[in-house]
Amino acid sequence: MSRKGNCYDTACIESFLSIIKRELVYLEKFETRDEAKKRNFEYIESWYNGERIHSSIEYMAPVEFERKYIQLNGDSAS
Repeated sequence: MSRKGNCYDTACIESFLSIIKRELVYLEKFETRDEAKKRNFEYIESWYNGERIHSSIEYMAPVEFERKYIQLNGDSAS
């Protein structure tokens, strides 16, 4: 939670959650809470982290960006 006077603490997570809501939650109807949890997990792991491009990392998917980073910097980065 954001502390008083610091409105930027939650900006990143609020942005992330708004994307999930727009691209998944509002487009599907879930029968159970477990089904919603499963679909959210699948969305994040397979689409959001795997394929969806992000403007903050030069319009690449996170997996692709990480692969390029490792190629350029070798294993010493881990």
